[in-house]
Amino acid sequence: MTPSPGAPDSPRGGGVSVSAAWSDAPYPVLVVDGDGDVVDANEAARPLFPLAADAGGLPAEDLPLWLADAHRRLRTSGTPEPGAVSGTVAGRTFEAHPSPGEDGDVVWWLVENTDLRLAEDALRTERERTELLARVSGVLLSSLNVDRCTEVTARMAADHLADAAVIVAPAQGRRHPLTYAQVGGTVTQELTQIDPSSVPGLAEALQGFPPVPTRWIDPECLPGWVIPPGFRGPIGSVIVTPLPGHGAPAGVLILLRSSTHRAFTDGEEVFARLFAARAGAALSAAHLYAEQVSITATLLQELLPPRLERVHGVEYAGAYRASQDHERVGGDFYDVHPGTDPSKETFAVLGDVAGKGLEAAVLTGKIRSVLHALLPLSGDHQQVLTLLNEALLTSHHTRYASLVMASVRRRSGLVRLRLTSAGHLPPLIVRGDGRVEAAGTTGQIVGALPRVAARSAEVVLAPGETCLLYTDGITDARGGPLGDQLYGEDRLRRVLGECARMPAEAVVERVQMLAAQWLGGGRHDDMATLAITNPAGGRGALHIVSGPDDATGTGRGRRPGGGGR
Repeated sequence: MTPSPGAPDSPRGGGVSVSAAWSDAPYPVLVVDGDGDVVDANEAARPLFPLAADAGGLPAEDLPLWLADAHRRLRTSGTPEPGAVSGTVAGRTFEAHPSPGEDGDVVWWLVENTDLRLAEDALRTERERTELLARVSGVLLSSLNVDRCTEVTARMAADHLADAAVIVAPAQGRRHPLTYAQVGGTVTQELTQIDPSSVPGLAEALQGFPPVPTRWIDPECLPGWVIPPGFRGPIGSVIVTPLPGHGAPAGVLILLRSSTHRAFTDGEEVFARLFAARAGAALSAAHLYAEQVSITATLLQELLPPRLERVHGVEYAGAYRASQDHERVGGDFYDVHPGTDPSKETFAVLGDVAGKGLEAAVLTGKIRSVLHALLPLSGDHQQVLTLLNEALLTSHHTRYASLVMASVRRRSGLVRLRLTSAGHLPPLIVRGDGRVEAAGTTGQIVGALPRVAARSAEVVLAPGETCLLYTDGITDARGGPLGDQLYGEDRLRRVLGECARMPAEAVVERVQMLAAQWLGGGRHDDMATLAITNPAGGRGALHIVSGPDDATGTGRGRRPGGGGR
């Protein structure tokens, strides 16, 4: 090589002179011979390779591995590799570009790109975290089950943020639900009594206050319940962050990292809070949904038709099918209120509220509640209708209803009924010989006019005879061979004629089944039936009317609509 200006004439590093082309370059430059030894370095390279400056050279085994491998491949191929190779030296990142030197040496130019790599790493980390947050939101919000959301939150926190995670849910009485997860392990849950004050910041986080800095928490002072079962190694770093919810915190997330791993960084602590915010929102939504489901189930329980049996020697059976098969309540209803003893009348009612679905069901529930409150007056049907009409007229509802009431008493083997219709289809009486008669009762609907008038009818049922109360969903069922014919009262009468001396349950089952078959898959209104039967053979055991059947709301645990579904 030609000596550079200002450099001594004697060779350095084994007789190799410093070239003017690179000796004053601002980049670190190394001259590497065929054996892979550094035979010279410029001023910018010597702080990175002090041994090369002190000893006049650097053996091949002391050259950074990534650069030694690149040099060996270059010598083997005989041609420069396309592009540059990169690696770290003294904690800094460089790209190494080769160029041929004299006597077969290779001059390696080291261009630092530490800041670029740091920026790229930071960008990649942020992208990964953004993708993780999006995945967390998608996974958690795909389920509104509280236990499922809690389990997924703990598992994802352990897999992506720490070595282990613990979720502390709000207290249930004196105990807290705890969910543990470890990387690659199973998720376990338990309900135990803990002291939140034993973990710095936990009591405050459970109340929704901001988390305490990680540096304030001494891992060695953590109580035993924080450590997941089977966790190996001492805890080296801890994060305690609340799971914020809608109006109230959904719990607290505790992240644990083993002492064999690096401590949580400030950036990881901030990201843990972002993760907790997403998880807390999902958990809060799941809790809210569970609460709403519970409230809905409680309210629905009161709207479902009651489960009927025999009362004071009289058989009662009912069946209900909503206009939409996925619904359980609607605008049709029936109720049976037993007398306090066999000498007292049992009050039965069946009705039809204008409309369908939940809005009609709400008014149905109100009518049933008003009628229940008017039971002491049930002996006077006209007074009951008048008071019910006034109650509906003063409510915010604009719907009306039709109904038929029956006061029932069994004496000397006969069942005596007093029937009153308020704008409803007259009850049908099935005699023991198969004849079907309509009860002679008429009246006006309730909830529409200032006054309501009705005419009652007295009916006596001999053993084996039945009185059927039904809504127009049965007679107006449209279907048949052509799909556009109404089921009609004539067909209903013929069916009932075949039901002579049958039990009440069998009567409603057959009516509902044949009406459903007539419909096929067509649309229909709510359909309700209530049969009152004087048992054949004089059977008269005393039973009590049970509460609403939370499974079906039908007479004997049957599905609404009977066997025709």
